[in-house]
Formats: sequence, C-alpha cells, structure tokens
Amino acid sequence: MAFFDELTKKAKDVAAVAADKAKDAADKAKDAAEVAKINVAIAGEQKEIDKNYRTIGEWFVSEYEGEIPDAVRELVDAVAASKEKIAELEASKPVKEEEPVVEEAPAEKTCPICGAKSDSKFCPQCGAPMGE
Repeated sequence: MAFFDELTKKAKDVAAVAADKAKDAADKAKDAAEVAKINVAIAGEQKEIDKNYRTIGEWFVSEYEGEIPDAVRELVDAVAASKEKIAELEASKPVKEEEPVVEEAPAEKTCPICGAKSDSKFCPQCGAPMGE
C-alpha cells in the first residue's frame, strides 16, 4: 500500500506544480495584454500630440509668413519645397481620358414558331422559347 500512497503523493505534487505554472503563464499573458493596451493608448496620445504640433506649425507659418525667425526658416523652406514638389508630381500625372461607355443593345431574335422578333428569352406573341 505504501507504493500507491507514494505514487498518489507524487501525482499530487506534479499536479500542484503544473497548476502553479499554468497560473504563472496566465498572469504573464494578462500582463502582456495590459502592456499592449497601454502601448496602444500611448501611441494614440502621441499621434494627437503630433497632430496638434502640426496645426500649431501651420498656424505659425501662415500668421508670421513674412517674419519667420531664422531658427525655423530652414524648416519652413523645406516644407515649401515639398509642397512645390507635390504640385509638380500631381501635374505630371498622366491624364486618364475616360472612354465613353457604349451599351450594346441585345440582339433581336426571331421566334421559330410565329416569326415575331424580340430580344427576350421567350416570344412575346406565342410564348415559345426564342433559342440562342
């Protein structure tokens, strides 16, 4: 009987270790999910900051157009050069001429029974199939 008691004790010990490891893994997964959620929130806030800085910069340049300080003159000139380049690239796009859409009228068929002409599948006069 001692053998079975020893075996049962070892099985319980192994089960306890496995349960602890499973709990640790679940905790790590939960922590990783929380970190990912926080990182997404941080990235969203950073995007807002960038958007607001861009708006401030656009306002500043338009407000003080003739009086740009030397400290930012180079950056403002680079933005202006990029805008000019974009305009050139837009102008160099090939003009796509749209071809008029021509709808073909369905071919008229002659009824093999009564000789009536129609573009439908069945003859409007006698109801016979119009065929191909």
